[in-house]
Amino acid sequence: MRYLLRRLAFYLLAAWVALTINFFLPRLMPGDPATALFARFRGRVSPHAMQALREAFGLTDAPLLSQYATYLGHVARGDLGISVAYFPSPVSAVIGTALGWTVLLAGSAVLLSFVLGSLLGVAAAWWRAGWLDALLPPALALLGAFPYFWLAMAALYLLGFEWRLVPLGHAYGDDLTPAWSVTFLADVARHAALPVATVVLATLGGWLLSMRNTMIAVLGSEFVALARAKGLTPARVALRYAARNALLPNVTGFGMALGFVLGGSLLTEIVFAYPGQGYLLVQAVRSQDYPLMQGIFLVITLAVLAANWLVDVVYVWLDPRTREGSP
Repeated sequence: MRYLLRRLAFYLLAAWVALTINFFLPRLMPGDPATALFARFRGRVSPHAMQALREAFGLTDAPLLSQYATYLGHVARGDLGISVAYFPSPVSAVIGTALGWTVLLAGSAVLLSFVLGSLLGVAAAWWRAGWLDALLPPALALLGAFPYFWLAMAALYLLGFEWRLVPLGHAYGDDLTPAWSVTFLADVARHAALPVATVVLATLGGWLLSMRNTMIAVLGSEFVALARAKGLTPARVALRYAARNALLPNVTGFGMALGFVLGGSLLTEIVFAYPGQGYLLVQAVRSQDYPLMQGIFLVITLAVLAANWLVDVVYVWLDPRTREGSP
């Protein structure tokens, strides 16, 4: 418990630093969101409205420390400001709209890739020199060498444009209205299948090779030899003793990947015009929507910190040495 509390204190400090940088960075940029919004209307908004726009975006002439305190209070309440591109919608509402699609797409891809890659790595290490170990690692490493957006474009062209087996893009059909119905959920799954599959194919080899190499090293350990000498079943030796210890490096990588899920699979979402966080970030950059960019970066940073703390919790469960107070 002391170990987890120390790690939590570190992540809280990192979160405060991220909040502070997120506050000061936009204020170092030339101009402000109100000026960018005023320029977009090309003179159709009265200059007298500038002051009202600046107040709407939280830009005042108050001392910087006072603005900083106000900013922290707003963030604590979930108020991330007003979006320029989606004015007058709040940034939190805009991000919330895309967040669910990103978690569905990138979250499913990362989880599926991690589970399949780890299991295949265990199998490849346990049956070394077999056909699984001979074929899968080089084949998946070759697929992983291709940029995943290239795989996405190639798969979309063949399966969507040429063979008409999958939809060409978006999260669901234009003729459907979002609802908790079997028809809508099935259509969402059909639209997400190809983007998820391309990300999984591009990342599966990394998880497999990492798990396989660590598993081979663990299989040569003395405690595995002792487990075999005690007459335990091969499945228990492989999963309970070897795989559990070999999983630790992959858990760290999974925590980092899970944290970046909220950032979205940027290029994949662009290729498939999927309305997630990555696609939203591109729109924010194109529109010079500083509050929205600021909110997205903050969400990504906090998600990475939260995911890493969850990894520390899993480490305590997997590795008894951390429970004994080792750093």
